[in-house]
Amino acid sequence: MSGQTMIGVIGGSGLYEIAGLEDANWVDVESPWGAPSDQILTGSLGGVAMAFLPRHGRGHVHSPTTVPYRANIDALKRLGVTDVISVSACGSFRDAMAPGDFVVVDQFVDRTIAREKSFFGMGCVAHVSVAHPTCPRLSDACETAARDAGVTVHRGGTYLAMEGPQFSTLAESRMYREVWGCDVIGMTNMPEAKLAREAELCYASVAMITDYDSWHPDHGEVDVTQIIATLMGNAEKARTMVAGLPALLGADRETCPHGCDRALEYAILTAPEKRDPALVAKLDAVAGRMLG
Repeated sequence: MSGQTMIGVIGGSGLYEIAGLEDANWVDVESPWGAPSDQILTGSLGGVAMAFLPRHGRGHVHSPTTVPYRANIDALKRLGVTDVISVSACGSFRDAMAPGDFVVVDQFVDRTIAREKSFFGMGCVAHVSVAHPTCPRLSDACETAARDAGVTVHRGGTYLAMEGPQFSTLAESRMYREVWGCDVIGMTNMPEAKLAREAELCYASVAMITDYDSWHPDHGEVDVTQIIATLMGNAEKARTMVAGLPALLGADRETCPHGCDRALEYAILTAPEKRDPALVAKLDAVAGRMLG
């Protein structure tokens, strides 16, 4: 499944553009799963095709719950994106993971409750594995690019995805940290990572720490003013990190050694004659390789 690389960046709070894009153009992408969060900025960087989607929309119009996750992933796949980099703000449960640091996440605990989490359903049932929900190859590139940008990077960590939009209670924060052993907390990487796997896209998550949530005895509750200040500094670091990705990933793309781009190989269970034609039509971009 070799071909051309197209890097898709989903920008979280504070990150609304990619600096230095050549032939930059905001484009509308229609999706049968609804409207994406915003137009998608396309162009190239270092000879590699790029696409940028602001997760919350420019001006931050979507809450974590109302982000149209399925439309966003579908729209990126329709554009030809092969590799998705998620950049998002998060809180930390670890002293060593300090505000301003980045964590290249490799695991998730999904506590979201009000979001559509799959492209599949009645009429076309599929089960993909998310035992290892991020792509090690893509995570390697993110780690290297972030270190080259001068960021303190932690490789590996468990991201607790909460529904929000409120921050944690103290009791929740302590439970996630002490009982469940999570490392960072955020509101947006789920179901995004699951949907990327269903769409056979390599996915990496870079969590930018803004605060210590509410568990830390020296910090008390989350201070939104401080979060915003750290967030702006993190966004600048993230732009530098993203600028380093094309050189690391290259324009020519080989088959993913971890199988991300073949996640649906044995996942679709519904017999061909029993599949809902309307749902199959909506799956043309996400699962066209298997259903076409």
